[in-house]
Amino acid sequence: MPKRSGSECGLVHLFTRRQCLATAATEALLNPRSFNQENHKLVMEDPWQNNVNQQGMDFPPYGDSGGQQYPYQTDFPQHGGERDEDARSDVTEGHDEDAEAMYEGEYQGIPHPDEIKAAQRAARAEARKKARLAASGAEEEDLAEQYENIMEDCGHGRFQWTLFLVLGMALMADGVDGFVVGFVLPSAEKDMCLSNADKGMLGLLVYVAMMVGATVWGGLADKMGRRTCLIYCLAIDCVFSFLSCFAQGYGFFLFFRFCSGFGIGGTVPIVYTYFAEFLQMDKRGEHLSWLCMFWMFGGLFASFTAWGIIPHYGWGFSLGTEFQIHSWRVFTLVCMFPAIIALVCLFFMPESPRFLLENARHDEAWMVLRQVHDTNWKAKGEPERVFTVSNITTPKNQDDEFIEIQSDTGTAFQRWTVRHMTLVKQVMQNVISLAAPNLRLQGLFLAIIWFTMAFSYHGLSVWFPDMIKYMQFEEYESKVKLFHRERVERFHFNFSLVNQIHKEGEYVHDKFMNIEIRSVKFEDSLFENCYFEDIKSTNSYFENCTIKNTVFYNTDLWEDSKFKDCRLENATFLHPKKGCHLNFQEENDIVIYMVSFLGSLATLPGNILSALFMDKIGRIKIIGGSMLISSLGTFFLLLAFNQGAVICCQCLFYATSVAAWNGLEVITVEVYPSAKRCTAFGVLNGSCKLAAIIGSFIFAKFIGITRIVPIFLAFASLVCGGLLATKLPDTREKILE
Repeated sequence: MPKRSGSECGLVHLFTRRQCLATAATEALLNPRSFNQENHKLVMEDPWQNNVNQQGMDFPPYGDSGGQQYPYQTDFPQHGGERDEDARSDVTEGHDEDAEAMYEGEYQGIPHPDEIKAAQRAARAEARKKARLAASGAEEEDLAEQYENIMEDCGHGRFQWTLFLVLGMALMADGVDGFVVGFVLPSAEKDMCLSNADKGMLGLLVYVAMMVGATVWGGLADKMGRRTCLIYCLAIDCVFSFLSCFAQGYGFFLFFRFCSGFGIGGTVPIVYTYFAEFLQMDKRGEHLSWLCMFWMFGGLFASFTAWGIIPHYGWGFSLGTEFQIHSWRVFTLVCMFPAIIALVCLFFMPESPRFLLENARHDEAWMVLRQVHDTNWKAKGEPERVFTVSNITTPKNQDDEFIEIQSDTGTAFQRWTVRHMTLVKQVMQNVISLAAPNLRLQGLFLAIIWFTMAFSYHGLSVWFPDMIKYMQFEEYESKVKLFHRERVERFHFNFSLVNQIHKEGEYVHDKFMNIEIRSVKFEDSLFENCYFEDIKSTNSYFENCTIKNTVFYNTDLWEDSKFKDCRLENATFLHPKKGCHLNFQEENDIVIYMVSFLGSLATLPGNILSALFMDKIGRIKIIGGSMLISSLGTFFLLLAFNQGAVICCQCLFYATSVAAWNGLEVITVEVYPSAKRCTAFGVLNGSCKLAAIIGSFIFAKFIGITRIVPIFLAFASLVCGGLLATKLPDTREKILE
């Protein structure tokens, strides 16, 4: 094999050494400690690699050529001292000018080890900074995705259907409570002799109580738990509804109904939030829509029971002479059944695992998820499937730590104060956080849509029955009999007087015994030496009359209530009846029950269609389409000139608008994160009740005056809400945050 010249050998040596340095620099970036140790060892043993041939061959030392001479050998010094000095130069790197020049050239473009370490420290510091900035968001995202995977592993089965029925009864109780006051008011106003102002105050305070209850209980459910707060809501409703059944005075009845409304007002936001957190993404829209049907069942139950109980006076009973339990009170008692059933069943249901995880209660959440998993798979015939989840993300906030620190310090009252003040602070902070930049715009859109929908829906819900009553009143007045300047002397009235007006009449030595006086008005008339006994009056008055030497025995004709601007001379009232007479034969009440029943039944097709298509076409199209179609249906009210036409328009409106309600409730649950979900739902539901109060007041003012204004208001609000719904985000494929 031919030997290489000295110049060739030097080039090979330099090229190979550059490769080694490049490789070493790469290793230094990956493992600087190992690089420093190995490089130090390499330099100390053979820094120039002169004793090893890069081709795997040994070269003889200079001057020992074995018969072959190098081309520069004649010029190379032969003195031993010079040779030794050259050898020392080869061994000791960096101690002569040639070697120093070679070192600087070899390290061109290669970072110094100190620079490598500094760069690594900066990279690690930057990574830690980014991790801290994204810590909270990443943690929530991990929890959301992990929880969705767990719910998919648990499946949808017996547990969800059981919870569906329990929460459905709670929602049904809310639906029933919305009809109770309207159904009992015609009877209660006569039993308690309520004025129009008293009736208006009763209806107003019930809605105010529901508005406050929705906001308060929605906020508390995000801190105390969905199940816990729902139990409190139903318990309050049951207790005060029961007490209202026996309240004889208007003040107590008003107070008890207000407290009942405060309790039942919190059920809607809690029920939807509670159920949604047990559903996986592909089941959420459909099954929440099916749950909405229970509000319809509540309306049907209330209408049917009112129709069957209230008109039957014999269903009531009395406890002594001062304690009267009429049939409308029995109806109020029966309406408690859905709430009682839901309350009892809730004691056997677990807390929402998502709420437990959000509040760092890992062990409880794991047990609930395992219960859901085992219940579903055992019902499907696969009991051998094991719940394999062992670690779940559990965020913990500073308020929880603060409460834990304070739980073992101070007196019992101080600990109670700290916990409840912290709870109030957390609820207020949660409400304020709804105005955060990432939630502000969509929250505003949802609030406007909720308000416009409730304004038109509840406004027309009041307008329909009031319009029917007005048509009945007009028809009734058209048949009124007028008696003018009649004189009746020594006559025995043993037949009922119905729908009559008597003006400037004279009644002398007449007897009115065992009769009913209904919708009768005496104006500018004279009653002299007359006798009234066992009289039952309804909507009957004596106005600007003169009563002389007349006896009223066992009648409900009160001096203060039935006589307006009358002159009483030697009139005697013996054993007057307490309370006002209840007339259960009026046809108006029966029609109202039937109208409410048909209106609730008309929502059945809309409920079914919205449930079937909620996940197929999306929440936005359901809400927008339903509101726009309903707005067009309001123009049919211009053609409703009789009671039958009004009832048909009511059923059409309810059938087309119910899908918008279902879509709103579904998308409200999905838009907000778990820590704020119930709070946001409660605030929006509270705004809904406020809109109902405003709409009911405005629409009722135009009864008998004009139809144009109510129709225009309903149309404008529905169109506004329907168009704004297109700006909402599509949440079909969204994991609950």
